[in-house]
Amino acid sequence: MSDRTVDPVLRVTELSVEFGNVTRVVDRVSFDLYAGETLALVGESGSGKSVTALAVLQLLNSAQASYPTGSVLYRGEQMIGASESRCRAIRGDRIGMIFQEPMTSLNPLHNIEKQINEVLFVHKGLDKRTARKRTLELLSLVGLDKVSERLGAYPHELSGGQRQRVMIAMALANEPDILIADEPTTALDVTVQAQILSLLKELQQRLGLAILLITHDLTVVENVADRVAVMQSGVLREIGDTRRVFDQPEHAYTRALLEAEPHGEANPIDLAAEPVLEAQALKVWFAIKGGLLRRTVDHVKAVDGIDLQLRRGETLGIVGESGSGKSTLAQALLRLVPSTGQIRFDGREIAGLDARAMKPLRRDLQVVFQDPFGSLSPRRTVGDTISEGLGAHGLESDQARRDERVQAVLEQVGLPADARHRFPHEFSGGQRQRIAVARALILEPKVIVLDEPTSALDRAVQVQLIELLRDLQRRFGLAYLFISHDLKVVRAMANRVIVMKDGVAVEVNDARKVFEQPAHPYTQALVAAATRVAS
Repeated sequence: MSDRTVDPVLRVTELSVEFGNVTRVVDRVSFDLYAGETLALVGESGSGKSVTALAVLQLLNSAQASYPTGSVLYRGEQMIGASESRCRAIRGDRIGMIFQEPMTSLNPLHNIEKQINEVLFVHKGLDKRTARKRTLELLSLVGLDKVSERLGAYPHELSGGQRQRVMIAMALANEPDILIADEPTTALDVTVQAQILSLLKELQQRLGLAILLITHDLTVVENVADRVAVMQSGVLREIGDTRRVFDQPEHAYTRALLEAEPHGEANPIDLAAEPVLEAQALKVWFAIKGGLLRRTVDHVKAVDGIDLQLRRGETLGIVGESGSGKSTLAQALLRLVPSTGQIRFDGREIAGLDARAMKPLRRDLQVVFQDPFGSLSPRRTVGDTISEGLGAHGLESDQARRDERVQAVLEQVGLPADARHRFPHEFSGGQRQRIAVARALILEPKVIVLDEPTSALDRAVQVQLIELLRDLQRRFGLAYLFISHDLKVVRAMANRVIVMKDGVAVEVNDARKVFEQPAHPYTQALVAAATRVAS
């Protein structure tokens, strides 16, 4: 428990942040953070939450960002205007940070051991042997499995959830006074999310850690935060004890946020419809090489004998913890990774087709990725990005007609036609995801694979995207393969659900039965964990 009778460890007063002396993205924000307390900053995409956190650590580009008003005091010491050497001494040592995107925050050229060791070398001066021991302790602490084997792994060899655990281990390496957690559970399934939240609570109690939690997940906020600050368009609309804010919100925007929950059910399907996509005994095994001659000594069974059917107009949900094989299964179905077993699309066997034979079919098999910003080229306009597939498949050579189709599909996903002239960085996360959907939709596919399409979006935008996807499905008879760790979203979207663990489908059933009467112990654990996080 925090003691608010003593001085706060962090005091932010009238903080404003401007970019280019024109755009004010944070406007006179004030809050205190006390030892042993969790303060949650919540709000929709673009509300200024992350910019506020970066300002605390002075991580904003000094050539672009300015602070027309306010101060940031860490234990009474002014951070704004502090020397770079002083800021570096505090960052990672006294104030740790978990960034939102672990894949872009971790160095792709260094293994996990080297990256965690670097934090210990810089701030603690540990020798290599002691640092290795501490790194093993930290990775065990955050629940990473096969710890000793992970030391030599590179970020791309870990799942999203595993990378997030590594980021948390790095942030906690020097037992800081303050932990700034920017969407720390976004990439995590519900079981791991419950573990991480429990871990942070335990560390907070043991170390007196002050946590500034930045998130769009209100169930997480309700479960872990002592106080909550609600931001909109750079302005702090409301701040108070979590229970009071949730039970008696004062501002209209706060009430709107609290009411934004995934709801409704999947579109009904025709059970007599023929499957558009099928798989039988599908396997994806990755060889593990060892010895001087680098012979195969074992296999990672990422997907191990999966059977599935997906009908026209149906949504098949794929759930499971990080590393369970969900995304690998989708990649195998799309013929993006080598696999064994049968894959049939529209009744045609495609498992043995080469790249040239697969190309015409890719028009009908589209994908929307988890990170819309990473999957959209920053150098191409939205119009060029959306129409690229038309050119690749030899469709609409007439430029005027192609532009008409781009405008039409933008309107279908709820964006203005003039958005085609702008670039991805000019849009919010939810708008970028709509652009990604438009890029897939313009080819009039039969199947769209949606790989964690809502994980980076706040609840209000999630609701909008879910309603959009259901509407598009009704209008065009689309079949969705919907991969997500968010069980609320899956329940609102899926007709049927496959539950995966360690590459195996442990349960396949109607969505209602999976969530209300889970049969397998692992499914029961998933549902129970989601209930705990929300309670």
